[in-house]
Amino acid sequence: MTTQQFTFEFTSYPDISELTPADQQLLSAARKVTENAYAPYSNFYVGAIIQLENGQTVPGTNQENASFPVGICAERTALSTASSLYPGVAIDTIAVSYNNHNGGKNDAPISPCGICRQTITEYENRQKKPIRIIMSGQSGKVYILQTAKHLLPFGFTAEDME
Repeated sequence: MTTQQFTFEFTSYPDISELTPADQQLLSAARKVTENAYAPYSNFYVGAIIQLENGQTVPGTNQENASFPVGICAERTALSTASSLYPGVAIDTIAVSYNNHNGGKNDAPISPCGICRQTITEYENRQKKPIRIIMSGQSGKVYILQTAKHLLPFGFTAEDME
């Protein structure tokens, strides 16, 4: 038997003011686009903004459905839109934020769900390049990871099927 350890680094900022101007702009856009989410069931509005390597940005919001499994997360909406509008253009960064209309807090970083982690990892594998992830609420701390693989250390990939 051997015991192994998986570790990774991420950067934590006390608030948006500590970010580079480009990252401030992305996160501000992600916070703003939460207004376009369709979340009548959870009242948890999520927004994502993708920065492509060609400089274009692509928004995405969560879209709920009365049949809960039919909904789609903001991250996957943005990823699908980006790959449809800009096929073959690599994704540099995705910024994710939320607005909790349930009266709860909005000042802690939010992390993509398991399906989104798997999907972002698939995009990294497709483009053979890591995707930076900026995570925050409407205010407060900001976390930045250098790759989605840090969120999904034992992710299922195409190599597993070879």
